[in-house]
Amino acid sequence: MRIIVYGIGAVGGAIAAQLSFSGYTVLGIARGRQLDAIRASGLSLSTPQGTRTARFPVHADPSEISFEPDDIVLLTMKTPDTPGALQRLNAAGVTAQPVCCFQNGVANEAMALRFFANVYGATVMLPADYDTPGQVAAYFAPKIGAFDIGRYPSGTDDTAEKLCGVLSASGFIVDPRDNVMSSKYRKLLANLRNIIDAALGETELQRKWYAKARAEAEAVLTAAGIDWDKTDAMAREELTITAIAGRTRVGSSTLQSIVRGTGSLETDFLNGEIVLLGRLHGMATPVNSALCKLSVELASGRMRPQSAGDDTIVAMIGRTG
Repeated sequence: MRIIVYGIGAVGGAIAAQLSFSGYTVLGIARGRQLDAIRASGLSLSTPQGTRTARFPVHADPSEISFEPDDIVLLTMKTPDTPGALQRLNAAGVTAQPVCCFQNGVANEAMALRFFANVYGATVMLPADYDTPGQVAAYFAPKIGAFDIGRYPSGTDDTAEKLCGVLSASGFIVDPRDNVMSSKYRKLLANLRNIIDAALGETELQRKWYAKARAEAEAVLTAAGIDWDKTDAMAREELTITAIAGRTRVGSSTLQSIVRGTGSLETDFLNGEIVLLGRLHGMATPVNSALCKLSVELASGRMRPQSAGDDTIVAMIGRTG
């Protein structure tokens, strides 16, 4: 069995490195300077326990891989990049191989199911940074991270159990889930804060607007008949975010995208998911709508990260009607 990690950023890099350290056969798919750096010198993973370098084959595109029947594909790119990735996997000959969405949000699994019959969801709890090509940092201790994994839209099977075993043996806490999307909606609610922390610099303002965004989201999910896991997954096994010597944590995946100047953010698939559900069910979502508009300003560079104030979001709410 080979594990193809498609998207060697912070999360994908940490997963690929840990699998490689544990002796599993890993193939990566990366791009740009990250691809060049890994090909030249491997991938450096820093954790609270220290720094190690993983070496595994890395490709620029799925077409460079001869896929085998027992391969497992992990999608670890951000949601805006998912449609193109799925099309490239399809063109490269992936058919019945499991495709597992190790991604934030709840839209990726449905997209994948249009192309592939065997789709799995994974809730990712892995605070990690990627800001320098060839280097990734993961901040959880004592384990690297935690995942809930299940078949999409529901159920578990031998593939899910096998993947859970592989990841557990590689330093992660992993739980198979009959209803993985309930877990993913819980994470979606937490991820509503990503754009808030990226835009606002004051802690109290971050808390204030996250409370508003989350209350709005919970009302919409309830109206839509969508259940979410109410447990506090971040406390599992007492995982804690821990300092890494010589490093300062950048922050959420959204803030990392802004810092790297990627030009696009995943906000439309986080806060935007709430906006979509609100429109489908006739409910106004002024706070999350405004936060989506704010993400455009940050992604374009017209606004600096963590420079917004209370009045910025109030004005944005006014402009979105």
